[in-house]
Amino acid sequence: MIAKINNFEIDLSKPIDISIPLTNTEENPIAWYIEKPVIEPVVFGDWIGKVSEGKSSTNFNNIFFNPHGHGTHTECLGHITNDFYSINQSLKQFFFFAKLITIEPEKIGEDFVITKEQVQKALSASPDSYRDRLSMTNESLIIRTLPNQLDKKSRKYSNTNPPYLSEEAAIFIRESEIQHLLIDLPSVDKEHDEGKLLAHKAFWNVKDTHNLNSDARFNATITEMIYVSDEIEDGDYILNLQIASFENDASPSKPILYKI
Repeated sequence: MIAKINNFEIDLSKPIDISIPLTNTEENPIAWYIEKPVIEPVVFGDWIGKVSEGKSSTNFNNIFFNPHGHGTHTECLGHITNDFYSINQSLKQFFFFAKLITIEPEKIGEDFVITKEQVQKALSASPDSYRDRLSMTNESLIIRTLPNQLDKKSRKYSNTNPPYLSEEAAIFIRESEIQHLLIDLPSVDKEHDEGKLLAHKAFWNVKDTHNLNSDARFNATITEMIYVSDEIEDGDYILNLQIASFENDASPSKPILYKI
């Protein structure tokens, strides 16, 4: 099926999935010191909600998981605010122009950091942009980090000090009017940062989490723990950012790319 967006054609029959599936196995990625997800049948007495057990006509599972720690998820500024804001209320559009860039985080002290200069350089070196030709504002930015090992899809991140985004880089991305940031790390911020959350705050333009400023970016989102395989080239795509309808600060999500 071919669709047209601003006179550019995309083939909806050729989706490029950059999400990580959620499982109850050791293959599931984990961050933030929690255990793997639990997917198990409901049990009422001797009745088990599993067809293979012979006592049910349906499979009827409970699922226990954490969107932030168990895989690809999309979050709104409610992730860091005193007042409640829901991703289901913040994200109301689901198709965007997207730019994919690849960066090898820079070693700074004991950390690996994505710097403002690296983001600027990657964007300027990116292939010719359809958006530039249309004088359109950037809508979403996808950052793939190097090295890009396949084990990102099952990595145990807790207490490993993963790479993160510098505050200056987050400010630059915000000032570039990018509304949706996607990254293949468990967080845009340093794992142990004393609760500063500098990149989150900079991207959402949140100055005080307890007394939210009126120019905070209520409709901007951050998607973490994606996986972008090496076969996917840097450049422009159409992004379909799919979430579950959770009234929560974050939801498991399924970002899909389409070649233009």
